[in-house]
This record gives sequence, structure tokens and C-alpha cells, in this order.
Amino acid sequence: MEEFLKDRRERKPRAEYRPTQEPQYVEARDLNWEERTRAPRPAVERKPRREEPRERREKSGDENIVYGLRPVIEAIETDKQIEKLYVKKGAEGQLMADLKDLCYRSRIRYQEVPVEKLNRLTRGNHQGVVAIIAPIAYVELEDILDRIPDDEKALIVVFDGVTDVRNFGAIARSAECAGAHGLICPLKNSAPVNADAIRSSAGALTRIPVHRAGSIRNTLKTLSQQGMQIVAATEKADTILFDADLTKPTVLVMGNEETGISKEVLKLCDCKAAIPMVGAIESLNVSAAAAVMLFESVRQRFCKE
Repeated sequence: MEEFLKDRRERKPRAEYRPTQEPQYVEARDLNWEERTRAPRPAVERKPRREEPRERREKSGDENIVYGLRPVIEAIETDKQIEKLYVKKGAEGQLMADLKDLCYRSRIRYQEVPVEKLNRLTRGNHQGVVAIIAPIAYVELEDILDRIPDDEKALIVVFDGVTDVRNFGAIARSAECAGAHGLICPLKNSAPVNADAIRSSAGALTRIPVHRAGSIRNTLKTLSQQGMQIVAATEKADTILFDADLTKPTVLVMGNEETGISKEVLKLCDCKAAIPMVGAIESLNVSAAAAVMLFESVRQRFCKE
């Protein structure tokens, strides 16, 4: 017993219990010698930022859009042709007043619209004004008349409320192929001559002269005084297209896609011609109707020769 107690006294005391500590994890990055001794990567040289052009344009939208008060004023002062000009309703300020005064002196019409309309046109800081630059150069009515050769009979197409750009472009393509001498469209209630219209025309809008008229009725009166007959394309006419004499100097009037030619314009027309229809559908698309009218004129003039 004594030996047992002696042996027990000689034993070392039991170590004090300590709770197990969480292991200290070391990132592999610190243990990787190659990673630590690798030379630092050289700094990437950044290209200097381009200065913003004076005429700010929407990158992801129409390339012909110019927005901001000073850029739009500069575009007007440099004689760029404005297709559409939108101004925020209730916009005030000295620059806005200068812009409106410049529009009045330059005979440029602008339309007051809600700010949501401007935000849809561009995501930039438009300052309450957005302008759409015409991609073609418009001409005066006298320029169209002066370009008609002496040995040719005039053939001009007038748009009365054609608002679809694809129809506008398709009519322009048919007119150029038929040898028409010019197109006339109103300032208001007309399809814009933009990139879509030019694509639809297969480039014809860059070849055939286009005039924008403040009043279609006054323009038709002027053309009538020049000895041209005004022919309206309407399905309500009593005269069939093939009975109309299109060998004379002729102005073809094409109406709106839904309502047709307005009553005020119809009163000024010398002849109302209808395309004979055989099928169940009563009317053609305006661009198809214009093609039929134009090439009936070509047929009659070729046969006469």
C-alpha cells in the first residue's frame, strides 16, 4: 500500500484541462512561395478620355439626334436642316428664349411636348430640347421646277398625310424608278425622312429632290398655275385610272394610310382616279397604289412616244 501511495506521489500532476481552440487557418496565398516571389504586374495604361463633341449625339439611338440648348442653337446657326424640333412644355430661361427667337427668325417650327417624350428620344442631358437633323438636303419648290428638262413632262408626287416611314420610302423608290422629278411633303403630319425611310427607299431619297411645304393646298395652287394637272388617287373616284390622261404635266397626290386624301385637298384636284379592283379587298396599301399610278403614267408616256 505504501509503495502504491509513494508511486502515486512521484507521478506528475495531471495537466490542466484547456478547451480545444479553433485551428488557425492560413491562406494558401501565404504558403505559396512562387506566388509570393512573383513580380508585381505592371500597371495598365489607360487611354485618355475623348473630349465630348460640341454637338452631343445619342450613341445608341438615332445618329441624327442633337440635344441640349447650345448644341441645338449651334446646329440652327450653321444652317443644318432640322427635321423635327421638340421643346419641353413650360420650359423657361434666357437660352430657351434665345432658341425660340432663333426658330422664329429661321422659320423653324418646334413642338412643345412633355418631358417623357424627350427622355424617350435620348438618355442624355437634353435640357428640355431635342432636335432631329434631316439626313438629306431639302430643296425649294422652284428648284424642282427648274430641274425638269424642257423635253420632258413634269411628274411630281405629293404626300398628303403619309406618316409611315416605310410607305414614304417605298413611294420614293417607285417615284425615282418611274422618273418622277420631285417629291413634296408637308411640314406637319408627315413621315420624317430618317435612316429608316432612306433604307426603305433603297437610297432613292438621296437622289430625288424633296421639298417640304408649309401648306400643301398653297403648293398645289402654285403647281396648277404652272400648267400642271392635279390627279388624286382615291378609290371613291368615278374615273378609272386607265381612262385618265397622265401624259400631261401631272402631280399625283397620295393620301393618308387610313383616311386618304383630305377633303380640302380633294377640292383642288382636277382629276380623281381609282385603281380598278377585282379581289375582295377594296383598297391597296398607299405605297402599292402609288407604284401603280406612277407606272401607269410611264406606260402612257412610252406608248405615246
